[in-house]
Amino acid sequence: MNTLQQLEQDYMAEMKAKRTIPEFGPGDTLRVHVKVTEGQRERVQAYEGVCIARRNAGVNSSFTVRKISFGEGVERVFPLFAPIVDKVEVVRKGRVRRAKLYYLRDRRGRAARIAEESLGGGEGAAESEKA
Repeated sequence: MNTLQQLEQDYMAEMKAKRTIPEFGPGDTLRVHVKVTEGQRERVQAYEGVCIARRNAGVNSSFTVRKISFGEGVERVFPLFAPIVDKVEVVRKGRVRRAKLYYLRDRRGRAARIAEESLGGGEGAAESEKA
């Protein structure tokens, strides 16, 4: 293992210790809390949309989130281990059969919907969640 790989592993361990990154993938609706700097002030702004791509490459891992803002599609690529990403929340899990959902760019309205993934099996799972 060379020095660069060792530095990358140390950085990833440091970032994982600071914040937890939930398990998510394409099709999931995410709420990404991003640190925004305006002059001297810094605030956290939420960006909510559908994850359409995920790139797992160690320190260079990233994910793309797409949302509709004022009738226009907006996509943003977030580095997974960057300090500007404060927190990632999974709002809902989506059931998809592809790793890259670029076809959503051409769809509007109901055609762009993604089915929600069912997590349990039947009535027993619903009763155990209540307890």
